[in-house]
Amino acid sequence: MSVHLVVEGGPWPGVSRAAVLRGARAMLAALQMEDAELSILLTSDHQIQKLNRLYRKKNRPTDVLAFALREGEHGERAGRLLGDVVVSIPTTRRQAEAAGHELGAELTMLVAHGLLHLLGWDHDTPSKDRRMRRETQRLCAAANEAEPSRRARAAHVKGGTARAANGDSTVRSKRSRVR
Repeated sequence: MSVHLVVEGGPWPGVSRAAVLRGARAMLAALQMEDAELSILLTSDHQIQKLNRLYRKKNRPTDVLAFALREGEHGERAGRLLGDVVVSIPTTRRQAEAAGHELGAELTMLVAHGLLHLLGWDHDTPSKDRRMRRETQRLCAAANEAEPSRRARAAHVKGGTARAANGDSTVRSKRSRVR
C-alpha cells in the first residue's frame, strides 16, 4: 500500500507525520485495501478555503475535503488510486478543542472520514450517517492500534464525529466527486 503525505504551511505543533502515515496505512489494511494508493494533504484554513470555493462553491474553510479518483467520468481509469484527502489543521485543532479531543484523534477521524468518502460512502440520510459513523470508528480504532502512544492512552474519538462542523454537503465536478 502506498500513502503519500504532504504537509503545507505550519509548523503544526502536535501533528506527527509518522502517526498520520501509520494510521492511514492501518485504515487501508482494515479495509483490506493493501494495494490501494492514497494521498493526504495537511494544510491551512486559507488553502482549504480556496479549494472549497473552487470545487464546491463554498467560500469558507472546512475540515476535510475528499477528491475521489474512482468516481466521475474517468473513474474506471484510476486503478489502485483512491484519490486525495485534504485536511485543514487549524480547523481540526478548533474542532478537537471544542469537543475535548486530542488533536491527533480528531485528525485521525477526519482522515478516516475522508477515506470513506473516497470509497463512495456518504452521510446524506440518517441511516447512512449511522453506518458511516460506525465505520469511521472502526477505522479510527485500527489507526489507534497502530499508534503506540495512542494505544497506551486509549485516545478514541467518541461518537465518530462524521459530519463537518459547518454541515457541508456533496458536489460533483467533471473530474471527480468532491465531498
